[in-house]
Amino acid sequence: MNEHWLSLPLTDPIAIFLLVLLIILCAPVFNKLKIPHIVGLILAGVLLGPHGLNVLANDQSFELFGKVGILYIMFLAGLEIDLNTFKKNSTKGAIFGMYTFLVPMIIGVLSGIYLLHFDFLTSVLLASMYASHTLIAYPLVSRMGISKSRSISITVSGTIITVTLALLILAIIVALNKSQMNAAFWIKLGVSSCIFVFVVFFLFPKIARYFLTRYSDGIVQYIFVLALVFAASLLAQLAGLEGILGAFFAGLILNRFIPSVSPLMNRVEFIGNAIFIPFFLISIGMMVNIRSFFDGFQALWVAIVMSVVATFSKWLAAFLTQKNCRLTSTEGMLIFGLSNGQAAATLAAVMIGYNLGLLNENVLNGTIVMILVTCAISSIVTEKAARKLALEEVRTEKSFRTDIQDRILIPIANPKTMSQLIDVGNLIKRPSNKKGLFALNIDFLNDENVVGSKLMESACKIAASTENELVPIFKNDVNVPNCIIETMCENKITDLVLGINQQKNSGNFFNSIIERITYDSYENILIYGSKQPFNKVKRLVIAVPSKAEFEEGFELWFERMKNFAVQLGLKIVFFTNNETKQVLSKMCDNYKNLNVSYQKLMRWEDFLIITKATNEHDVVAVISARKYTLSYNPLLEKVPYYLTKYFSENNFFLIFPKQTLSHETTGKLFNPLHV
Repeated sequence: MNEHWLSLPLTDPIAIFLLVLLIILCAPVFNKLKIPHIVGLILAGVLLGPHGLNVLANDQSFELFGKVGILYIMFLAGLEIDLNTFKKNSTKGAIFGMYTFLVPMIIGVLSGIYLLHFDFLTSVLLASMYASHTLIAYPLVSRMGISKSRSISITVSGTIITVTLALLILAIIVALNKSQMNAAFWIKLGVSSCIFVFVVFFLFPKIARYFLTRYSDGIVQYIFVLALVFAASLLAQLAGLEGILGAFFAGLILNRFIPSVSPLMNRVEFIGNAIFIPFFLISIGMMVNIRSFFDGFQALWVAIVMSVVATFSKWLAAFLTQKNCRLTSTEGMLIFGLSNGQAAATLAAVMIGYNLGLLNENVLNGTIVMILVTCAISSIVTEKAARKLALEEVRTEKSFRTDIQDRILIPIANPKTMSQLIDVGNLIKRPSNKKGLFALNIDFLNDENVVGSKLMESACKIAASTENELVPIFKNDVNVPNCIIETMCENKITDLVLGINQQKNSGNFFNSIIERITYDSYENILIYGSKQPFNKVKRLVIAVPSKAEFEEGFELWFERMKNFAVQLGLKIVFFTNNETKQVLSKMCDNYKNLNVSYQKLMRWEDFLIITKATNEHDVVAVISARKYTLSYNPLLEKVPYYLTKYFSENNFFLIFPKQTLSHETTGKLFNPLHV
């Protein structure tokens, strides 16, 4: 055995990486002790770091991966946030941003002068460290599935505001210390910031749209995403800003181009949560020097003051936001938990202040302890509040839908439409449910069906790449409609997703197979036509006929379309009459993260007015009806023709809601109006 294996700290790259992987692997054990795994990773860094057992050295590898980890956290915050909720709560986010900046600044300056006896400039620098914060507990929110909640949008908005202002204060202090505070300083900062905004918000989206719509290889797409994130971070640094701002803005830009249920999103989240973010958390713990607090009371006093001021000021800012914006106590605690963590910007400020001679070694050590304390509090409070908020949202949603299940059947035969049909199945079901997808392949020739087997294998891989389970079903039958209907009955299917290839249809796509299925099957049927990828769509336009609210399947199709819109971050525009609008409005009120508007469609004869209100980036959904049902209108028969002729550039849904039907001796569907 080589001698370097016996020496500490470890220097062999394989040994170091293996030990880090074992730490990450053992982190979930802390959950059994009621300690969030984030705190576990930080404590592991404290124990094994240079100031602990000295097993790991805080070298360039940890510095590199740690920097990537904090950028990754901010990138995910921008990528996973619901843009509609973000815009809707922008005012509340600005309010929180000012509270979470001003309150720590005021308390920080006063505590620095009267408790720590620093001068005014040093106290302002110290206060700017309290004002900034890092969304270190964001992975917990993402794992709970509430990243699209309004409290998250408010916190993220406020984070960008307070970090920007805190870093501006830092830049001003540095300029004052070097006697560089003049007109040239402000001109340079203003011009560089404008160039940064132009490149990131105007050029990057065009580049992203071009690349992601033309290159479908998963590895190439992921490398492109990473390149865009680091390019934005580097540009932010060159502009005199912090790299985390660039990473967050890159996430906002890519938000529209990466659906939340997609293989690319799964790769982004998986690699970040598995490698980069844990490295960052371990590196935070490695900076804590516990021994320094046994050298004298002054270091301990500074650490106590900094930790208490940082925590109390962030709690007060969150509390004031909760009261001012009329949020729930759970949302207020979640905002406090997320905003209490100190890391990236705080470290940058303390190192700059220490190198300039404004901050002494006691403040440096106190900052590391403050980071450990605030990260621990942030993780514990966030996990508790996030779990409580997730349960509250589930209870609210179940208040009017208690029996909706996810058993979605997707017949696959065409490789060109298969991929998007699987994506549609994932998007319309509940995000928390990783099961419920069934794929059917029908063989006409009763042979080995090699082509069908390969197609099914591809479908299973597509579902697995998004961590969803797909159940394959093979059938031999020459009667396609009958085979599909029998499969639905055998597997208790709730929804049938049928795809059409619009490129091959110049006329009405409503063929005899689809007509037979809609006539003889009474479950929720969604006919989907695809013309463009999901990363291009921006709105969901839904046309709802009168009396649709009286059909049994009304809540089911609403649930499916709501899931589709939320997962893609789309605004919903309902075209309907006043009576149906009132019912839809009450249902939408159950979901805080829905962005909904309504337009009048008083008569189905005026259906074509929808063409004036849509563009090529809209998904058009038309709620149809079977004959002899309450919402049926003979004009619904023309909808397939209208969709083909007037919405040829749009993705669309034609939906036949679930019905409870009985048969008369004629075999016709039961007429609920018949006496």
